[in-house]
Amino acid sequence: MDPVTIAIILMVLGLILLIIEALTPGFFAVVPGAVLVVMGLLIYFVDGILDKWYLLALAAIVVTLVVTAITFKGYQLLAKPEPPTTTVATSLIGREGLVTSDVKPGNLKGKVKIGSDSWSATSEDPIAAGTEVVVYDAEGVHVKVRQKGL
Repeated sequence: MDPVTIAIILMVLGLILLIIEALTPGFFAVVPGAVLVVMGLLIYFVDGILDKWYLLALAAIVVTLVVTAITFKGYQLLAKPEPPTTTVATSLIGREGLVTSDVKPGNLKGKVKIGSDSWSATSEDPIAAGTEVVVYDAEGVHVKVRQKGL
């Protein structure tokens, strides 16, 4: 196979991986995609590089290290680390949720999903799973709920 064909195949495969990364971020295809594109460009523009395997291997290692470092730095700039957010139970008063496990008076085995979090819950009256509820009080790490609309 001639070098131009090999170069084009590498660049096309690299571009496909970069498109996959763009469509599904976090797939981590950016490094191999970029390396394939750069290696394809090297093979296309540097005559005889395929004849010297050690030059090709050295180029692949250098390109991989550089692209990996740039990618890590780019991800750090895009998603700066932040401390985890915490929710205090009392901040949930007035919020609506959905019962995921039956809630019973005087029992903390009931579960309520509020937003994306699940909380232990109790109530003054039994509430079946699947019922929409409103938080009216909170103690420690559990909430007190009543049926929505009551």
